[in-house]
Amino acid sequence: MNNRPLLDTGAKPGNTKVAKTQKLGDAVRVASLSLMPDAILCPGSKAAGCMPDCLKDAGRGAFANVKAGRQWRADLWHADRAQFLDRLRGELDRFQNLCARQNVKPVARLNVLSDIDWETHGIPQAFPDIFFYDYTKRAKRLGRTPDNYRLMFSYSGRRQYAKQVDIALQHAVPIAAVFKNGLPAQFLGREVIDGDASDLVNVNAGPVVIGLRAKGPAKNSDSGFVIDSRIIATREVA
Repeated sequence: MNNRPLLDTGAKPGNTKVAKTQKLGDAVRVASLSLMPDAILCPGSKAAGCMPDCLKDAGRGAFANVKAGRQWRADLWHADRAQFLDRLRGELDRFQNLCARQNVKPVARLNVLSDIDWETHGIPQAFPDIFFYDYTKRAKRLGRTPDNYRLMFSYSGRRQYAKQVDIALQHAVPIAAVFKNGLPAQFLGREVIDGDASDLVNVNAGPVVIGLRAKGPAKNSDSGFVIDSRIIATREVA
């Protein structure tokens, strides 16, 4: 049995965005879960066209040992979900106790590179004192999570994904969009805020567009998932 942890709960998180969120948070500690993404773990990725631009190879994802760890976690999810969930509950319980001893607020992002509907597995419900947040490409999840689990919707401009965007725009939730060539002032009729600093700011920002700057291969992407801020078409909501 592999005894390596599922969660990164370190004082210096390996994921850059999680590290920024923890640093800028008001006495918080963030637990994060990184799985190697695939079509099953990211069921909205085909329509969104985001897999080629995924950040799985960015930053520390370029290292073989990091990739191996993510793949091991993904393989465990696929092969033995009951064991995965049991181990996850145990680690979250220990993380919650650690935060209590340190007198900090426990925060968890369980979909760093995936899009699992944790609410259907009862994970956030089992830990009401932990604040959970994630990005999702499945609009049907919006408005259906418990109070301690908030979602941000991830935008794509591909025609196959338009229905998801239309549904998301009916909710007063932040919509994350990846831009190259700078961030626009507005998009989708909403104010664009700089989303690269802290996810806790992002998830509590209300009905805005979270502007994320394209990184790695996404800088040269024409997939439709990444938006060229110099060429933004006016989009009418159906």
